[in-house]
Amino acid sequence: MKRKNRGRVFIVSAPSGTGKTTLCQKLSSIIPNLKHSVSYTTRNIRPGEVNNRAYTFVKEEVFRRMADKGEFIEWAEVHGNLYGTSGKRLKAMLDKGLDVILDVDTQGASQIRERYKGGVYIFILPPSMAELKQRLRKRMCNSREEIQRRLKRAVDEIKEYREYDYVIINRIFDTAIAEMKAIITSEKLHADNIDPSWVKKNFFPQGRTR
Repeated sequence: MKRKNRGRVFIVSAPSGTGKTTLCQKLSSIIPNLKHSVSYTTRNIRPGEVNNRAYTFVKEEVFRRMADKGEFIEWAEVHGNLYGTSGKRLKAMLDKGLDVILDVDTQGASQIRERYKGGVYIFILPPSMAELKQRLRKRMCNSREEIQRRLKRAVDEIKEYREYDYVIINRIFDTAIAEMKAIITSEKLHADNIDPSWVKKNFFPQGRTR
């Protein structure tokens, strides 16, 4: 079956510590034609992170210069740091017919809704606030004050889950991956993704479609 050569955009949001970036990276490694969009950020690189893999790390002055030029399809300040999605990078992938998965906060998702039509929105929930707190504590780079700030922000973000098309609870990583994979597969199987010319050629060579 021939499908239209156009990529789909999957937007994933979740409170800090829920595991959205890890989920997105894993999905892009196991689903053909799906690429994880690497966001720009001004936050410090953490131990074990590689530049241009989870994020592209830049100085604040570089980020703000890009924002002033309108290079981001969305950007926001989160926990005192700036994050943004390059419109140029996104367009390049979609033009190649690739599907793209973005992990952005709720502010970024709201901006994308206003500027881009046709996205699929997925919200990731932790099993509970207590579990989220434990996960944040395991990050050696998070101070007590920062943990409290992220938990407070999480409450505000979770209130927006109804703005999304799908909600997944990341209790067991492999289960969450399977559920997200099912969402992406079902969205790609929509009837409007099938190339009408292929249907006409193979089933209605005389030009009659009714």
